[in-house]
Amino acid sequence: MTVPQRAGDGRHKAGRNVRSAGHDVPETGGDVREVGRDGVGLTLYPAIDLKAGQCVRLRRGEMGEATVYDADPAARARRWQAVGFRWLHVVDLDGAFAGRSVNGAAVAAILAAVSIPVQLGGGIRDMAGIDAWLGAGVQRVVLGSAALKTPALVRDACRSFPGRVAVGIDARNGKVAIEGWAETSGIAAVDLARRFEDAGVAAIIYTDIGRDGTMTGLNVEQTVALANRITTPVIASGGVAGLSDLTTLRREAEGTDIEGVVVGRALYDGSIDPAAALKVLLTAP
Repeated sequence: MTVPQRAGDGRHKAGRNVRSAGHDVPETGGDVREVGRDGVGLTLYPAIDLKAGQCVRLRRGEMGEATVYDADPAARARRWQAVGFRWLHVVDLDGAFAGRSVNGAAVAAILAAVSIPVQLGGGIRDMAGIDAWLGAGVQRVVLGSAALKTPALVRDACRSFPGRVAVGIDARNGKVAIEGWAETSGIAAVDLARRFEDAGVAAIIYTDIGRDGTMTGLNVEQTVALANRITTPVIASGGVAGLSDLTTLRREAEGTDIEGVVVGRALYDGSIDPAAALKVLLTAP
């Protein structure tokens, strides 16, 4: 596996099964800033999902249902930083299916374009990959399929890189899905999360696949239920449609270890205004 070093241009030709779309987010925005779970409020992680070097969103994880939102992911990353987001959530979709990093040039371009921390998932399956990406400037790696198939890797990585390893748990009807969501296991999401309670995982990123990219609403109930059964911080993901989802999550997260939320299509389509979203997540319920 070759990991580029904070350079390069990740722009490539679009794949066949994609269509262009998107809402033009201004380069500058409100002055609202997140302060994280150690202060008040929740962290909003704008999603940058990479397919063939472009920024896309999938519908329920189907690679054949990809909408291209930006041919230049680095420029999109700069926009998200400019409007006030304090983290980026980047996923190498091709890598998740291939089992290795594929969109390395695009990720490197993003790292070179912004100063805010980046968490990266998709195709990271061994210690060499973890070490390479953390060394290249990624703040936190997200291990998904590896958490189910090679749990020792998660534990070893947490020991070697404290606070810089998260576990991504993507669930279909409550069961863990792996290999870019192409396979569904018989393991319950909460059971997998509990296996790493003593490992030092920085966060569990919980995605309801059935809602991801559909804008049908965040599965707050399942997210809160998971957070109440573990002590590891939880980041919600999948289906956020509007400010009402964020308001509900902000309210229901009180007293739990829910740390933040990943938002994708609703930001790109303009259904959620960045400054308004950040304000909601900072406001006491």
